[in-house]
Amino acid sequence: SFRCSVPWLILLLQALLLLRSFLGFPAVRDTYSSSDSYPEFQDVNHMVIFGFGFFLMVLRRYGFSSTGFNFLLVVLGVQCSMLAEDLLVFLREGQNEVGLESLARAFVSVTAVVISTGAVLGRANPVQLIVMTLVEIIFFYVSRYINETFLEVQEHLTGMHVFLFGAYFGLALASRFPEAPPGLDKNRSTPKSELFSVLGTVFVWVFWPSFNSILPSFKTRAVINTYLALAVSAVAAFMLSALTSKDGKFRMAQIRSAVLAGGVTISYTAERIHHPWIAMILGLLGTGITILGSHCVQRCFNPALKLQDTSGVHFTFGLPAVLGAVAAVVLLVVEDGIDTRWNELSRLGYDAFVYIAAFCQTISTALITGLITGLILNIKLLKAVHVSKYFDDQFYWEVSFKIISD
Repeated sequence: SFRCSVPWLILLLQALLLLRSFLGFPAVRDTYSSSDSYPEFQDVNHMVIFGFGFFLMVLRRYGFSSTGFNFLLVVLGVQCSMLAEDLLVFLREGQNEVGLESLARAFVSVTAVVISTGAVLGRANPVQLIVMTLVEIIFFYVSRYINETFLEVQEHLTGMHVFLFGAYFGLALASRFPEAPPGLDKNRSTPKSELFSVLGTVFVWVFWPSFNSILPSFKTRAVINTYLALAVSAVAAFMLSALTSKDGKFRMAQIRSAVLAGGVTISYTAERIHHPWIAMILGLLGTGITILGSHCVQRCFNPALKLQDTSGVHFTFGLPAVLGAVAAVVLLVVEDGIDTRWNELSRLGYDAFVYIAAFCQTISTALITGLITGLILNIKLLKAVHVSKYFDDQFYWEVSFKIISD
């Protein structure tokens, strides 16, 4: 029973967040700002809460927890992200505005938590997930502060680092959890759970152009490029799934992950791309690295490194994000080199170095802090779940016997 821990922890956090909102930070004045970006904000809201909630509903006996815990972590994480945003503004001696832009940045940041949750899905209890949310948001904003302050990376690009940070933070965190028993069959999916997961994938796919365009300045270009990349990614997912299967049939698990690869890959460059065919090629490459990488990662790296990536966040978000980071550097070198006619090679090399340094810093911070957080979550005070209770709703929710038996 978590009656003596979860409710009081939630109450304490909400009280602290409410107190912070009342007191505020010195030199940071909250002012409501007007905005016409509500449609994009609504799309991102649906995508993060509904889309990712059902996307994680892949385990046959963990549906309540996948959707319910995702909703809890998002609503808590958004408030914590707004607190971290205020702190970031305070460190820069600026003025914060309470508006749809700040909420949008908070939703984009909390996506890192949702992605990391997929790596430890079914093995972390609610207390551990709440602590993970708080710690990860803090470390993600530390990584953003380093990129924006010292490397002078644009704000909307540091926001798009959520895929890199969330995936590798979750993988490092998952490595600190005990392995599930070999005979445990609760970590498999069923046609019903796969159907709900695909429903979430479709919602994420539909709203992804709004996610990639809510922070950049050139929104129309970001929307068009993202949609083209997603469209090619979805077509390539069906093609490669049939080609790589032994019997030539489509595999829903592959398609569920691969159709989103284009949105992740183009997230860094959606605003910069001026030719549609570049976006389409990135969508094709993103799907290729997802499907082919899933075979290599699951058969080679996961057993060797003893990783248990429950929902496959590595090849769904991690590998396409790395590809997108490389594409951003290549696009920067090619476009800026053409504009300057290669006369300012020193400046061009510096810009490329800054991009590479920002990506490496994000991944390194995610891996190191993920390992530290994993050690924190396994202390006795947080009541780690026994391996026999993994992937089971009955340990946390009131469910009927019929649902459990299904």
